[in-house]
Formats: sequence, C-alpha cells, structure tokens
Amino acid sequence: MRVFHLYSGGKDSSLSAYILNRLNYDVRLVTVNFGVLNSWRYAKETAERLGFKHEVVFLEETILEKAMEMCIKDGHPNNAIQFIHEKALEEIAKRENVERISDGTRRDDRVPFLDQRKTRSLEDRFNVQYIRPLLGLGYKTIRELTEKLFVVEVKESEELEKSDYEVELRHLLREKGIDPLTIFPKRHYQSRVLGWK
Repeated sequence: MRVFHLYSGGKDSSLSAYILNRLNYDVRLVTVNFGVLNSWRYAKETAERLGFKHEVVFLEETILEKAMEMCIKDGHPNNAIQFIHEKALEEIAKRENVERISDGTRRDDRVPFLDQRKTRSLEDRFNVQYIRPLLGLGYKTIRELTEKLFVVEVKESEELEKSDYEVELRHLLREKGIDPLTIFPKRHYQSRVLGWK
C-alpha cells in the first residue's frame, strides 16, 4: 500500500508520515519545488534523518508566477498557497502507478485545505485515494505528539530554512521588488523537524 505524501519537513507533514508508516503504508515523501531555489534540500535532509524515502517533483515555474500574481492582487497569500497546493496534489495524483496521495493538512487549517467537494473531485478525476492523517487533530494535539516524537526547530518564517511553498514564492516577490512582509503575516512562526527525539 504505497502512498505518496506531500512533504515540507515541518511537524505536520512529518507527523502525518509517521502515522501513515505506523499504519503500514509504504510512505514515499514528495517535496514540490519550482527550480527557483534548491529549498527542497531541507526536506530531503529531514526525510533521511527520519528514515523515509524521498523525492523532489518539479512543477512548472508558471504555477509559481501565477501564485505570485494572486498574492499581489489579493494582498495576502491564502489563495496563492491554496492554488499551489491543489496543483501539487494534482501533479502527484496524475503520475503513473499512483493510487494514494496524502498531505499534512489538519482540522484547524484554513489554507491549504480541500473541502469535501474538492476532495471528491480530486479522487474522481485521478482515481486516487486522498489520505489526511491529521484531519481530526487540532493544534494542541499535534504539538503534544510532535514534542514527544521529534526535535523541532521553530523560527519566524523569513528566517527558517524550510521546504514549503512559501520559500520560492517569497523569493519571487523579492525579485519583483516587493517585500514579502507586505503580503505574508508578520511574526509568523513555522517549524522544521530536525530528527527523532
């Protein structure tokens, strides 16, 4: 039972991978990148430390550029992050021999998050099972579990070396002369798993 799990190296995607592994899935971690920066390497390092197989899937840079335009138009990143996430899931789902895809979205997430309609559409269009191990868990439960399992580094988003969608999106905004902090929340903290406890 192989599952391709979208992986950033953060605590949510790492906890999801752990749960899937405990359920005896053959977990393949997949980090999405656009080739603008090699930020995928942080997720790869974490995957290796946790003992999971890992690969990088490169999406077309036009997706990132469209997401950047959405950020500028909206004045916030929510729709852009949602757009990238949906494209990432679709890209993995349409690959040959993929029957199961997964991510680390949780109950309290607003973005990225697929509602029931979008979930059914994804599964029907690509004939896959979409698995979300954290869907019933809230922030406090996830924090409690990850503190038991992992060594976690927490820093402000602008300072943390990470592999999520935001990294290349922020970089592209800077290249256009736009300060990402005019679009992304200030004093927003994110995590990266460094290894097992």
